[in-house]
Amino acid sequence: MADLAMPVCIDAPPPARRTVAVGVIRRSGGRTTTLTATEAGASGSIRPAVTR
Repeated sequence: MADLAMPVCIDAPPPARRTVAVGVIRRSGGRTTTLTATEAGASGSIRPAVTR
């Protein structure tokens, strides 16, 4: 079987794109927890869960 792995280019520059923000929404115990993080900082909230 042929080896189809791509060769590694060590001299390649880093990609121009970067992560701008991440976010998480978690629902448990009758609560909804929201967390957002950016380069400027992080914020979040805890609220009663919304019935679906």
